[in-house]
Amino acid sequence: MTFSILAAAQTAATKTATAAPAAASNPLADIRAWWDSSVAWVNSHWLQIGIAIAAGLAIYFLLSMIRGFALKRAQATPGEFTLTHIVGRVIHKTKSFVLAIVAIRMVAGYAQPPAVIMQIIQLVFTVAVVLQVAIWAREVILGLIQRRASDGHNETLSNAMGIIRLLISVALFAIAAIVILDNMGVNVTGLVAGLGIGGIAIGLAAQGIFSDLFASLSIIFDRPFRVGETIKYDTSTATVERIGLKSTRLRSLNGELLVISNTNLLGKEITNFAHLHRRRITFTIGVIYQTTPTMLRDLPALLEEQVVAGGHEFIRSSFLTFGPSSLDFELLFDVFSDEFDVVAAARTDVGIRVFDAMARAGYEFAYPTQTTFTAAPDGTMIMPYAESPKSKAAAAKAAKPG
Repeated sequence: MTFSILAAAQTAATKTATAAPAAASNPLADIRAWWDSSVAWVNSHWLQIGIAIAAGLAIYFLLSMIRGFALKRAQATPGEFTLTHIVGRVIHKTKSFVLAIVAIRMVAGYAQPPAVIMQIIQLVFTVAVVLQVAIWAREVILGLIQRRASDGHNETLSNAMGIIRLLISVALFAIAAIVILDNMGVNVTGLVAGLGIGGIAIGLAAQGIFSDLFASLSIIFDRPFRVGETIKYDTSTATVERIGLKSTRLRSLNGELLVISNTNLLGKEITNFAHLHRRRITFTIGVIYQTTPTMLRDLPALLEEQVVAGGHEFIRSSFLTFGPSSLDFELLFDVFSDEFDVVAAARTDVGIRVFDAMARAGYEFAYPTQTTFTAAPDGTMIMPYAESPKSKAAAAKAAKPG
């Protein structure tokens, strides 16, 4: 008896397992079953569906009005690449389809749709929102980049914006695709690993190009120098003529065109002369050792007087050192100007004033002198010329007392 029951149950299970694939493999039956369940849902929840549709339309029109009002306010604000302008760009990129699917998702739960319809709504909502967020992020990033480099006409940024837009778009939409696939239940671990390996390979292959590109972007955003400014790096002093994607072109003081890659240029210590609101000038003045102590004490005041008379800021003037052939003083003063020609003219004017004042006061400028003494092998000093007998007699007479 027990054996017969078990055999009958096994036979029924076998028939059921055999019939299940046949039923599952019939798409017409699935569509008919889905249609029947949908019709039954509409018949039983027609009031909730009507209320949900009305609420969804109201939400959609409300969101559309808010978008239109915010866009109008943003476009009415003067100025380009301001924060308000960037917000306006983001609002302008908001799609009507996204607003519609957001409204549908907000009211779908009230209508209690079948699980299949709810899953479709959830999938479309996820795809639309993720793609919309990627578009918003792209506009914000590009807007901030253009705002950071919006002072004046920037040729480098104009040339680089195409590449920047492409790189940002690829990165953001790749992330969006991974998020969408992950929400759909796809295992994205292998995809993420593949993208990582591919990114490393591309980065290694184009290392030099990307290095110079990011260096040019660093110059644009950090602004260590700009076109038209004079800079010094290593032993070269030149004026910046053009900042390119890969290299920077400079015009040296002698007229040569210097071309250096952006990576190498940023790797050096750069001195920018454009932001000097004052320039300090130093003079070293040497006077002869025969100068009296009184004249030495009066010299700093005399130098200060000439600097003040020229209209510049006196810093200090003091004794510096005992030189090989001079008593050295230093003079420091500041010239308030950004232009090198004005500074050079001021240095010339003060130098001439100091020379004229010191000459009138009786100071003598020292210059290198040298005296040579000759000695015999036994150490006796030998004069450079023969001493006459008359001179010897005069010296002996002078040496006698009284």
